[in-house]
Amino acid sequence: MDEKELIQQWNKLRAQIIQAQVGPALVLIAITVLSSLHIFHKAPDSAKYLALGVAAATGFLATISQYAAIREGEALVADLKKVKNPSALTKKIANSREFLSLSAIAVVGLDIAIFALVVWAVLGK
Repeated sequence: MDEKELIQQWNKLRAQIIQAQVGPALVLIAITVLSSLHIFHKAPDSAKYLALGVAAATGFLATISQYAAIREGEALVADLKKVKNPSALTKKIANSREFLSLSAIAVVGLDIAIFALVVWAVLGK
C-alpha cells in the first residue's frame, strides 16, 4: 500500500470505531430514560434481566469491533512509519501508537464502568 491508501485505511478504521458506538449509545439512551422515569423499579425481573442482557451484548460486540479496529490501526501505524518522504499527516498518524494503546485501555475500562452503572440503574431500588 502506498501512503494515500494507508491514510484512507486509517480513516476507515476510525469510522468503524465511531460506528461501533452507535448501537450501544442508543441502548444506553433507552436505559437512561427508562431508569430516570423509574420504569425499572416497577418492571418484572425478567424485563430487568433482558435490559441487562441487551446492554451487555451490544456493548460486548461494540467493544470487540472497536478493539479489532484499534489493533489493525496499530499495524497500520507501523506501515506508515516505513513510508519514504512522508507528509506531515502521515508523520502525525505514524506517531499515534501510544494513543492507540491508550484508546484500547479506555474502551475496555469505560465499557466495564458503564456496564456497572447500567446494572446499578436497572437493578437498584
